[in-house]
Amino acid sequence: MQKFRIAPSILSADFARLGEEVGNVVEAGADLIHFDVMDNHYVPNLTFGPMVCAALKPYASVPVDVHLMVEPVDDLIVAFAKAGADIITFHPEASRHVDRSLSLIREHGCQAGLVLNPATSVSVLENVLNRLDMVLLMSVNPGFGGQRFIPTMVEKTRKLRALLDACGSEALIEVDGGVNRETGKWLVEAGADVLVAGSAVFNAADPKKEIEVLRNL
Repeated sequence: MQKFRIAPSILSADFARLGEEVGNVVEAGADLIHFDVMDNHYVPNLTFGPMVCAALKPYASVPVDVHLMVEPVDDLIVAFAKAGADIITFHPEASRHVDRSLSLIREHGCQAGLVLNPATSVSVLENVLNRLDMVLLMSVNPGFGGQRFIPTMVEKTRKLRALLDACGSEALIEVDGGVNRETGKWLVEAGADVLVAGSAVFNAADPKKEIEVLRNL
């Protein structure tokens, strides 16, 4: 049975105990820590800044995966890279110069990726596929945790897998939104490499067991 990477989203953690919560899920087997950054501009919510990322970095012995839901992106790319991010992804709609923003991430020593909203076509990736380490597919509309999974994102995952394979890209496919045991199985079968799981992990009675189940779907 093939194993996949699990990235618990701290958006579902206990904010009063973030360091402890991150340490616990890392100990439970998390492969990445997913860090949702919202600016109350690109999306209707406000979450974490680079200072929180820097404060949590000592608790994360696994890569920190920063998803920027902000506009504009370039200044925060630099700030989060300096704060300890290992992977930085952003929405192409939020950057006037997508290639330049991807280059900025790489220049600061991080892996780079793009995020596709449910209504954003995979065709936007065609001219930058060779610059990507990750493609994050949103299976809910960005801005809030706890939303229901959009079923058509399974076929979108399959379409993206075919595109990446056809061009020989090694970029990882990450999927975020409404991921649980049922939807995770659909996504894994469609070609996903990384599953972002928030409440499914942080609200589980046994996070270690839940991570292991998700990783081995």
